[in-house]
Amino acid sequence: MSEQLVVLLVIVPLITAPLCLILRKPNWVWGMSAVACLLVLIISSVLWHQCDKYGPISYAFGGWEPPWGIEYRIDSLSSFLLVAISLVSFGVISFARKSVEHEITPHKVPQFYAALLLTLTGFLGIVSTADIFNLFVFFEISALSSYALISTGPRRSALIAAYRYFIMGSIGATFLLAGIGFLYLQTGTLNMPDLSSRLATLEVSAATKMAFVFIVVGIGLKMALFPMHVWLPNAYRFAPSTVTIFLAAISSKVAFYVLIRFCFDIFSFEFSFGSMALGYILIPLSLLAMVLGSITAIFQTDIKFMMVYSSVASIGYLVLGVCLLSQLGIQASLIHLFNHALTAAALFMALGCISYQISNHTPLKDSLKLSDLGGLGQRMPYTMAGFLVAGLSLVGAPLTAGFISKWYLILAVLEAEWWSVLPVLVIAMLLALVYVWKVVEVAYFQPINEKISDVQEAPLPLLLPLWVLAAGCIYFGVHSTLVTHTSSQAAKLLLGGSS
Repeated sequence: MSEQLVVLLVIVPLITAPLCLILRKPNWVWGMSAVACLLVLIISSVLWHQCDKYGPISYAFGGWEPPWGIEYRIDSLSSFLLVAISLVSFGVISFARKSVEHEITPHKVPQFYAALLLTLTGFLGIVSTADIFNLFVFFEISALSSYALISTGPRRSALIAAYRYFIMGSIGATFLLAGIGFLYLQTGTLNMPDLSSRLATLEVSAATKMAFVFIVVGIGLKMALFPMHVWLPNAYRFAPSTVTIFLAAISSKVAFYVLIRFCFDIFSFEFSFGSMALGYILIPLSLLAMVLGSITAIFQTDIKFMMVYSSVASIGYLVLGVCLLSQLGIQASLIHLFNHALTAAALFMALGCISYQISNHTPLKDSLKLSDLGGLGQRMPYTMAGFLVAGLSLVGAPLTAGFISKWYLILAVLEAEWWSVLPVLVIAMLLALVYVWKVVEVAYFQPINEKISDVQEAPLPLLLPLWVLAAGCIYFGVHSTLVTHTSSQAAKLLLGGSS
């Protein structure tokens, strides 16, 4: 039965997407989407448990055994990410009902949910497949759907941002496809395990090195790794709130997953970080992302832009951990992947609640300026409390999920004796405290701004998913064993141990 669940995980949202276009009624469409996301969450949780107990689960399409046929393969790493994706997706779809009604015109609602489910399908397929061309196809499904989702934003700027994202995404896809083509010419296979074993027996050639470079550049663009992040701020800022939450929490994590699959599973990490010296490129870029992303966030007057640049910084934490090439370092990256997905979703969900209420009561529709939100903690106490919890997790305060991942990363840096990196890491963490405090100071310690004097607390359908995710930030900060255990197993797998 577990083998069937592997493919059912992708089929559920894929089939539900066209049904949204057939039914058309907004309430029915949302209900179907919510049921699909709930099923995905249940299936992902079952697969996570089965992988932890029995090992990897494989499904061969049409009975064609790999490497001849397309294989879906779930191991400790992919099951870990699937749970993060499905958990955030269910929170997002729960939040979407009121938010989408407010931001999307009624006749576009079915298309919106169809595109959202196709994006989810792409993300799940990327993580589930063991075929690199199939991975590319799912990458493009998620990307094309994301362009459509971003363009549905209420302002014309959303269309421009989606177009820029399309251009950069297309360039990244071209690099990725070219790299896959080089690998196929070298080995004659597309199956990941088979590809890995054949590359291990081949003498390293210029074509293999070129394939590696093309793939890393393509994934770097998709992941918005500094300085290839230029498309990300406007795309997330001008998209509808639901889309920003979904993409900010998941998109870069899925691309990061693909990066470590190629660098550790398909190409060995000895080749990636030894022969190709990838660490000499990624380590400076990750440190720059952490520091410059946080500094840029501090000087933003638009809160959404502020949180977007915090996401740029978070990508630096992800990349730095794997560059340590230790089990503890990779584990820190994977823990941060899971915890930041919850944290980012909660932060942008809180901003979505604020946008919803402010646009209903005041003419402030263009952006969420920090200076306009004086005293918001008194007008929207539950929303701002959710923001505060998620903000503390982003900073890495004790008893929050963010503390666990940053603590593990510090331990990994100390273990590797990277003394020059440690102060940069600590400075980046302190910078996060600065921009989160700026929001807290305005919301709680400044008098109520006249422009928001009529603003009331967000409705319960928006608050409930926010507080579930905020509670998750606390829960996984106190009870971290589940995440640390699975991430440890995944780190061993990537370093050549058993899953």
